[in-house]
Amino acid sequence: MGHMVEFLGLAAHPVVQAPMAGGVSGPELAAATSRAGGLGFLAAGYKTPEAMAAEIERLRQLTGRPFGVNLFLPQPGNADPAAVTAYRDRLDGEATRYRAALGDPGQPADDGYQAKVAVLVRDPVPVVSFTFGCPSARTLESLRRVGTVTVVTVTTPAEAVAAERAGADAVCAQGVEAGGHQGTHHDDAGRDGAGLGLLALLALVRDAVTLPVIAAGGLMRGGQIAAVLAAGASAAQLGTAFLACPESGAHPLHKAALTDPGFPHTELTRAFSGRPARGLVNRFLREHGRRAPAAYPQVHHVIAPLRRAAAEAGDPQAMALWAGQGHRLARDLPAGELVGTLVEEIAAARRGWDR
Repeated sequence: MGHMVEFLGLAAHPVVQAPMAGGVSGPELAAATSRAGGLGFLAAGYKTPEAMAAEIERLRQLTGRPFGVNLFLPQPGNADPAAVTAYRDRLDGEATRYRAALGDPGQPADDGYQAKVAVLVRDPVPVVSFTFGCPSARTLESLRRVGTVTVVTVTTPAEAVAAERAGADAVCAQGVEAGGHQGTHHDDAGRDGAGLGLLALLALVRDAVTLPVIAAGGLMRGGQIAAVLAAGASAAQLGTAFLACPESGAHPLHKAALTDPGFPHTELTRAFSGRPARGLVNRFLREHGRRAPAAYPQVHHVIAPLRRAAAEAGDPQAMALWAGQGHRLARDLPAGELVGTLVEEIAAARRGWDR
């Protein structure tokens, strides 16, 4: 059937720009990607429904090409309040260092999900993807009725099966190599460190479901994209590769850290949000990561002001420097040029195989 994005008429190339929350994946980055023939994405996580709608309108002003919007699923309120309080108390010294007040862990854990879905049903977009869980069959059907393609992020074959049964149009298989949060449907601290690498996950998901699969996790070069396409993926999703682009809303210190020899590797940590997420190892991660409880988004709410204060102070050592395992391969290219380069590299890899 060809690559999924081509088959559905969404994009000319099997290159998807990952939705990166926190201001990274805004209208400028998504528009530049889509204009170049990829599929750009807005990240609605941590935004109000009104802010999401405003970004969609801005993106439509920048391009008439298809794009996607990513939503976070509501999280269960089962975090241990005592563990959150203990971790918050541990960070008093950090608050003093950066002259910041720690945030309130009691903020809502639903990220305005239902209101955002209502906006997207009322004013449809080409694609909606979901992270941190599987939407209900009713939600997926409501989006399908208005012509929206739905994608569910999965990290195991069982999650892919759940997405298929619920009626998703495709899944995004996220390997453990991926930067930022792992999109597990249930945050089980007992499974920390048990994540699957992308190639193993891709094969297992392809064996478990018949849906098109978008491959994500550590992909930075066209040769890697060609490899996952050869392994059965319908498209590839790249986050860290686009984070370095000038259209990305990432902080300049974050962009610089991707190729800084002072940040040679990444780790999965709960330090910044209470959920496993892959980032560059800095002082904050080293000092607090092992003490962070399984409590998302409570820990995120506590630390968000601290992260902002560290960024304002020009100190990357207390910022969440999300990055995939291939971060040293980041290129400071405009998003459109990056898409073109990746497409050329895909073609070159395939020519090499044909010799």
